[in-house]
Amino acid sequence: MPEPAGLPKAPGGGGNGHKKTEIKLRMSEQVGAGVYANSMMVQHTADEFVLDFAIITGGRGSIVARVITSPAHMRRIVAALEDNVKKYESLHGPIKPSATGG
Repeated sequence: MPEPAGLPKAPGGGGNGHKKTEIKLRMSEQVGAGVYANSMMVQHTADEFVLDFAIITGGRGSIVARVITSPAHMRRIVAALEDNVKKYESLHGPIKPSATGG
């Protein structure tokens, strides 16, 4: 299977003073197709965060993906999301909240 274009460099290449290591990642076609989610629920324990992504339409919904990660990695996820929202808004303008929250 061909490597997707624009695949991010894997962990270890952050700005923490460590040497950047390129890790080649493979992705199944099913995962590569992605899923749409318009809702997310977050739970946590002392040891992990659980993110459930869902699609809700017509008063009904289904979980389409679940990600379970450590608190330390969750902190890196939040930082990456904040950075990418800033980059998006610098190119496309502020993201305006919708009436439906999506």
